Amino acid sequence: MSVWTRISTALATLTSGGSLASVLDNLRAPPERSVAFTIAVIGLGAKMAKADGLVTRDEVAAFRQVFHIAKRDEEQAAKVFNLARQDLAGYEVYANTIQKMFKDEHAVLENIVEGLFHISIADGHYHPMEDDFVHTVARKFGLDERAFRGLRTRFVPDAEPDAYDVLGVDENTPLDQVRAAWRDIIRETHPDRLMAQGLPEEAISMATKRMIAANKAWEEIYDRSDE
Repeated sequence: MSVWTRISTALATLTSGGSLASVLDNLRAPPERSVAFTIAVIGLGAKMAKADGLVTRDEVAAFRQVFHIAKRDEEQAAKVFNLARQDLAGYEVYANTIQKMFKDEHAVLENIVEGLFHISIADGHYHPMEDDFVHTVARKFGLDERAFRGLRTRFVPDAEPDAYDVLGVDENTPLDQVRAAWRDIIRETHPDRLMAQGLPEEAISMATKRMIAANKAWEEIYDRSDE
């Protein structure tokens, strides 16, 4: 049974006027954790898309890119997306749900923040309200300021990338410790590890992008050390 079929079953429990956020309360344990993850991240994505007061076609397209939604599943995904947009529950509910589910899996939380950045810049503008939104979610996830800046510099056009921020280390950190931080990220974001945890393809895709960024950051720092 696909995750979207299970989401459809979960949504069938909603009463008229019920909150999408309420569905999450029943989906916190395996094997339904992937369903809760998908609903909660879609919920955050929907709230993200309207953070600046508008939901553009580009932002909806970016949402589809992040989740790699197949044509046959678009109807269910759109239903969740629209329910989340209309849900009176604030985005904090979705953020808190995800944080509780993955509090010991820091890489997953960072991958979700990456997805939010991807949606926020899809229309070509990074609005201050979108920055507040992503920053608040990052703090609720337990990301420190350096980690947040590292992610933002990879997505926001006018933010200068910093390899040290990407790896979460200081510029004066010894090279062996930088290497250790890089290896930690690669281990945390490796697709085989995430698949073994039962995470959906969407989460694995976001992790792969972070792994690529970490590799580029390590190469940059390593090359500098040889100068």
